[in-house]
Amino acid sequence: MKDDELSVRLREAAEAHRPDRERMLARVERGVTEGRPPGRVVRPRRAAGPWLRVAGATAAVCGVLAFGAVAVTSAGEEGADGRHGERVAAPPTASPTPSVTPPAALGRLRTEDGPLWMDGVVDPHSNAYWAQSDVTLRTDRPLSSLTVELRVAFTGGVNSTGAWRSLPADDFTMSVSEDGGYLVYRWALRAGRTVPAGTHTFAGQYNHAEGPRDATGDYVTAHAVVTTGERASVGDYFGPGR
Repeated sequence: MKDDELSVRLREAAEAHRPDRERMLARVERGVTEGRPPGRVVRPRRAAGPWLRVAGATAAVCGVLAFGAVAVTSAGEEGADGRHGERVAAPPTASPTPSVTPPAALGRLRTEDGPLWMDGVVDPHSNAYWAQSDVTLRTDRPLSSLTVELRVAFTGGVNSTGAWRSLPADDFTMSVSEDGGYLVYRWALRAGRTVPAGTHTFAGQYNHAEGPRDATGDYVTAHAVVTTGERASVGDYFGPGR
């Protein structure tokens, strides 16, 4: 048989053949059923046309992009275990340290007035992150009224960590507040109480930005009334300190 004649017969046989689709599906279905638990049949899906394949590819790409967006967003969120994913952040912008000086209205503070004497100094045990401002007050006579105010300038990172005084705590009201660029520690003698003659200490503690802290803008004042009625006011500036 010649090659041309063979080709013609094969083409005619192919065109005359009509596959029994239902029978093929039944065979596939039977084979799948035999390999799975009873009652669960998975029918084969028809092959997708070209337009469906394109749509499917587009959906897959969109899904990948959406997943990437969710992954990036989730990286900055807190997980169930309380941990945070890594995130890329721009380096912090350094803000200038404010220069605070005592109000001109204070003029030149007097460290001594009548029976009172005062000294303000940054404690030598302060460090590169934390400091304590020590206020020493000496009185030659008992006081029936006394108010001490320590003002720490808001240079970088300043925030209060505590305060104390050598006199009984029950004899004073104490507060910490912010006022005009200062962290203010205020001790006020309660009515009916008395400060005995002697040397007494008041101290304010605070964190600050890393490195030496310039305490030039810090100062302390005290206003008192002696039991005999005489009034006195003293104050002192702090040096550069740490």
